[in-house]
Amino acid sequence: MADHLRDLSGVQAVAYADWPILDGRSFKSNAISVEGAPSSKISAWFLNVSPGWFAAMEIPLLAGRDFNRADSSPGVAVVNEVFAQQFFGKGNPLGKWFAGTSGWMRGQKFQIIGLVGNARYRYLRQPVLPVAYTLFRRTDAKGAMGGGTFVVRTTASNPLTLASVLRNEIPHGRREFRVSNMRTQRELIEAQTIRERLLAMLARFFGAIALLLAGVGLYGVLDYSVFQRRREIGIRMAVGAEPQELAVQVTARFFWMLLVGAITGFACSLASVRYIESLLYQVRPIAVPVLLIPVIAMLAAAVIAAVPAVIHAIKIDVATLLRAE
Repeated sequence: MADHLRDLSGVQAVAYADWPILDGRSFKSNAISVEGAPSSKISAWFLNVSPGWFAAMEIPLLAGRDFNRADSSPGVAVVNEVFAQQFFGKGNPLGKWFAGTSGWMRGQKFQIIGLVGNARYRYLRQPVLPVAYTLFRRTDAKGAMGGGTFVVRTTASNPLTLASVLRNEIPHGRREFRVSNMRTQRELIEAQTIRERLLAMLARFFGAIALLLAGVGLYGVLDYSVFQRRREIGIRMAVGAEPQELAVQVTARFFWMLLVGAITGFACSLASVRYIESLLYQVRPIAVPVLLIPVIAMLAAAVIAAVPAVIHAIKIDVATLLRAE
């Protein structure tokens, strides 16, 4: 069936596994023996995959080889970096073996033929788990294959453009196959980041409103300050003050207050890191861009708010103003 799907137009790679990664399902073994040693207390996680699954998922092969059709199951396994570190330390895991010591895996022996990069297995927020990938070749008691998941990488920007084609081709190629669900990997990821994306959307909205209100408020205060100081500004212009000098004098106190506010906000953000860290995913609260972007946004809003007031100050008619006074 996979060979048939690879021949379809727009299909770049096809592989299959027990289930898609990051959909919440998993299989864990609490007891495995490494090269005949007593059972380890470290849990190992397993996923049955087909040859070519790592390439389709773009998980890099760091050493050794991928599965091929000559391999047997049980018999060989490909492990990730965390698995190799936890069970074999800094040594090379290739060629070494481990075996299950409990449950249906009791007595099953696997030789490691490959080492792949780490990839999230079950949940995005979960640390990278020690995963052993074994060959997908399981059957039930009657010799029939159970359920599984096809991984189809397409050349289209939107993978779902091939959804109807795949849904029709699979039962057409094998009548006993039925497509129960079809999702993109991005959908699986977004399903686990609903809270983060909702909070980000709300933060953007209220942040934009706060920035707008602050800009309007700054403009009003500064413009009113220019109106109150118009006589002083007129006298300075009469004795030869340059426009850039007037701009500095008009906005100096304004930007000094803004700087004090930015420093205060910066300190408050550092103090509240531990309270907001749980709301973030793969974002460091004290990262330089995270802290600088709000400051730059406020400075930009302040400059925009200050421009009309500075223009009003420079355009004051000195003769008319002094005659009125």
